[in-house]
Amino acid sequence: MSLAYTTVPLQVKGVNLELSTIHRLNSTAPVLFLHGFGSCKEDLADFFLHPTLEKYGFIAYDAPGCGNSTTDDLSAIDMPFLLATVEEFLAHFGISQIHIIGHSMGGLTALLFAHRHPGRVLSFVDIKGNLAPEDCFLSRQTYEHPSENPDEFFEAFIDRTRNTKSYSSPLFASVLRTRVRAAAVKPIFESMVRYSDEDDLVTKFIKLECPRMFVFGEENQELSYLERLGKEGVQLALIPESGHFPMYANPVEMYRRIAGFLDTVETGQSDR
Repeated sequence: MSLAYTTVPLQVKGVNLELSTIHRLNSTAPVLFLHGFGSCKEDLADFFLHPTLEKYGFIAYDAPGCGNSTTDDLSAIDMPFLLATVEEFLAHFGISQIHIIGHSMGGLTALLFAHRHPGRVLSFVDIKGNLAPEDCFLSRQTYEHPSENPDEFFEAFIDRTRNTKSYSSPLFASVLRTRVRAAAVKPIFESMVRYSDEDDLVTKFIKLECPRMFVFGEENQELSYLERLGKEGVQLALIPESGHFPMYANPVEMYRRIAGFLDTVETGQSDR
């Protein structure tokens, strides 16, 4: 069975959305993938090609203001709005329980969803989602390089990202114009910074009762909270030769670790 591409009309907090989606659903609880800022629903579309993962259903969408999704109010897009979008999206498909995988911005959205709906999340793979102030290396630029002109800020942001000496940064920068609406950047970034600075996200993540794995590239192995996560029973997956975007730099190892994690979830075994 191949992936289906559909457009889902939703209204979230009075805002009209047309979400561009991909999915391959079956009788199992699906894996919901939430992409990061500047990424897209196809970032994990290879998921169902892996023999060890093909038994799972898979569903993803371009977040509001991103990719091929459209909205009639870009200024409304913040973390609470992205959380509400997940809730309405799952309601549209009648999905009650999920495995959830979130990258970066999507990891933060996934954490907020899992915290609010713990009984609905069977497992959680967090791919370098925001857990602390130190994770705002992209989003904090809205304060470090302020501009009243969204297009000017976005162009400068792309240029800085392109010249960052980090795995996959030039690739990431090369597609930003087609994957994000400039007017959505500031509200998204400001909300991400606010949650990362003011909320105890690490504790929220640790206290989730579902199996959890935190995926990070070798460039991020000095994150201050990794030791605490490991001590508290979170499975840690360091992906060699990668940074913030392991799905671009080293997808083979990333999928291998995700498959191993989901296998332990299914069998009820611990691999911490």
